[in-house]
Amino acid sequence: MSDVVKAAVLIEPGKIEIREYPRPKLEEGALLVRPLMSGICGTDKHGYQGDAVQYAGTPREIYGPYPAVPGHENVAVIEEVKSSRGGKAVDFYGNELNHGDRIVISPDIMCGTCYWCRHSFGYTWCDNIRSYGHLDCSVPPHLIGGWAELMYVFPGSHIFKISDDVSDQIAVLAEPMAVAYSLDIAKGFSSLPHEGFSSGDCVVVFGVGPLGLCHLLKARLLGAGTIIAVDRSEFRLNFVKSYGADVTIDVDKTSAQERRDMVLGLTAGRGADVVIECAGAAEVLPEGIELLRQGGTFIEVGHFVDVGDIQINPHRHLCAKNIRLIGQMNLAYTGIIPSIDLMMKNRDRFDFDSIVTHRYHFRDSLEGLIQSMRPNSMKVVIHP
Repeated sequence: MSDVVKAAVLIEPGKIEIREYPRPKLEEGALLVRPLMSGICGTDKHGYQGDAVQYAGTPREIYGPYPAVPGHENVAVIEEVKSSRGGKAVDFYGNELNHGDRIVISPDIMCGTCYWCRHSFGYTWCDNIRSYGHLDCSVPPHLIGGWAELMYVFPGSHIFKISDDVSDQIAVLAEPMAVAYSLDIAKGFSSLPHEGFSSGDCVVVFGVGPLGLCHLLKARLLGAGTIIAVDRSEFRLNFVKSYGADVTIDVDKTSAQERRDMVLGLTAGRGADVVIECAGAAEVLPEGIELLRQGGTFIEVGHFVDVGDIQINPHRHLCAKNIRLIGQMNLAYTGIIPSIDLMMKNRDRFDFDSIVTHRYHFRDSLEGLIQSMRPNSMKVVIHP
């Protein structure tokens, strides 16, 4: 057993190094795990580029930090367990955890005592939030992200034991699929006339990278009608045709007016019932609202970091159409296992494993990050 553990470290924007840290000693209730697969998320790309403000305007606003071991979409195998007070270690549902078990780790550690922890069951709202992959690794236990040989899991983390028949590829998609619970929120408004998200609805997804694809899939599995995918990557637009997209629109080959005319033409002039923004481009907000019908639902989920302001017209974009605007900043941790179950039940319909298109060793994480920003990739993962 080596006393030294290697990890990829984001030192500062644009700079990643492989560093060595001492093998951490566990506090009570902690785990030491070996990452099997760690997804590259949009926040990792933004952090590398220096766009690193998250939760802006809230008590949990953070920048960076740097240095950090990235990796918050993690499936791992347990190497070491230190149970609390001599009891057994258990996962979120009370399943016993032992050496060799495979688990999915929810990215965020919540304090459990603030107002939001006590009043927002199931969603990750916390004034004192800490997130794997976004913690200062210059202090012990250092190994607090998945781009490493070993990863430290703090007591109180939401851990989910998974069965042997769940592939690593499906498990690594659990986190972004749990973010797609924004569609379940929209579904909850469907009891109101002409609101929310109902079976047969026309859904437009702006940005069909991994997060957009998860929303597209979730919309299809929840009974959407026509699904329209909008992106500037020909690779991704062709890719999502196998996962439920009926119509694809290339941003680089159309104008905003042409895109609006296409959506209106597909909806008898009404506009889309639901528009989901997963592109992370601020200018999509007013354009996407233009595509909505009266009383339509706009889901904003693409901006997990602050990329600046955009101008909207309050009358035209909000009031005149009576739209419902849903902002989604985090995942539903109660949706991790349901998301895995949903994918497992629909393996005969969709090849979820193939959504992972590229894999890189953590020593090659810079190359993996760059590949994830290219138009010819879907889910890019890091492995040990």
